[in-house]
Amino acid sequence: MKRRVFVRNSVLAGGSVLYVPSALSTTSKPEKSNSMNTTASKFKLKYAPHFGMFKHHAGDDLMNQLTFMKEAGFNALEDNGMPKREISVQTKIGRKLEALDMEMGVFVASATFSEVTFAGEEKGRREAVLKDIKNSIEIAKRCNAKWMTVVPGMYSTKIPWDYQTANCIELLKRCSEILEPHNLTMVLEPLNAYTNHPGLFLTKIPQAYMICEAVDSPACKILNDLYHQQITEGNLIPNIDRAWEQIAYFQMGDNPGRKEPTTGEINYKNIFKHIYKKGFTGIMGMEHGNSKQGKEGELAVIEAYRQSDNF
Repeated sequence: MKRRVFVRNSVLAGGSVLYVPSALSTTSKPEKSNSMNTTASKFKLKYAPHFGMFKHHAGDDLMNQLTFMKEAGFNALEDNGMPKREISVQTKIGRKLEALDMEMGVFVASATFSEVTFAGEEKGRREAVLKDIKNSIEIAKRCNAKWMTVVPGMYSTKIPWDYQTANCIELLKRCSEILEPHNLTMVLEPLNAYTNHPGLFLTKIPQAYMICEAVDSPACKILNDLYHQQITEGNLIPNIDRAWEQIAYFQMGDNPGRKEPTTGEINYKNIFKHIYKKGFTGIMGMEHGNSKQGKEGELAVIEAYRQSDNF
C-alpha cells in the first residue's frame, strides 16, 4: 500500500486535517506518519466522484484518477458518459474498480432534453428507449454497474397530463421487464425546470414516487438529486422520508452554483447525517463542479466532504 501524508491548509481546511495521496501531494515536506495514519479514513457514506474532478492531481489517465479517488477515501465512481466510451475502456474501468474495491455508480442509459419520449405516443421514440435500455445491460456488465439513470424526456403540449403519466408508466414497465432478469435498476431523475431544464416531464420527487409505485418493480426507482430538488421544491428531508422506499440513489451539488457542499445554501451535513441514520448503503453521486480551479479546488472538494461527513 502506498504511503500517504497529511496536508494542513488553514485556508482550505479551516484547521482540520486533509488527507492527500503522497504520490500526488503538492507539499514538498510531508509530515511524518505512523501506521495509524497510512490511509485516508473512509467516509460514512459512499460518495462517488466523477472523472475529471481530480485531474490536476492525478492527470488525464482514468486509472490514475481512480487510484487518487480511492487513496483520498472515496469508494465509488460515477460516470454519466460511460456509454460513449470504447468497450475496451468500459471493461478496463470495471476491472480497475474491482481491484480497488470500489463500486460503480450510475451512467446515463436513456435521456433526452429535447424530445417527448416516455410521456408521448410516437412508436419510434418509445422503441428507441427500449433499445437504449437493452444496450445498457452489456455496458453495466463491463463496468460492474447496478444502476443507470433515466430521464423521461419532455412533456407534450398536445396530450392531457394524466395520459402522459400513463404513457410513462407503461413504457417504464416494459423497461423494467428487460432489466429485472439482470438485477439492474434504472433510477428516474426529476430535474429542475427553472434553472437548467425547462420543459421536462419529470420534475418532482412526489411525482417520481407516484410513478415508481405504479410501475411496482425493483428495476424502477428514484434518483434523488438534491441540487435539483432544492431548486424545484425544497423540503428535502421530508421528501426523502416520504419517498424513502422508492429512492435507490442520491446525487448532490450545492445551490446556487452547483458546486461542492458548503459552497451554497444546502445544509449537507444535516442531510448526510439523516440519510446515514436511515441506513442508506447506496451511492451518493458527486454530480457537481469544483468551486475553485486547479489543485486548490480539488483539495477544497475533498475537505468539503470531510466536513459534511463529520457527524
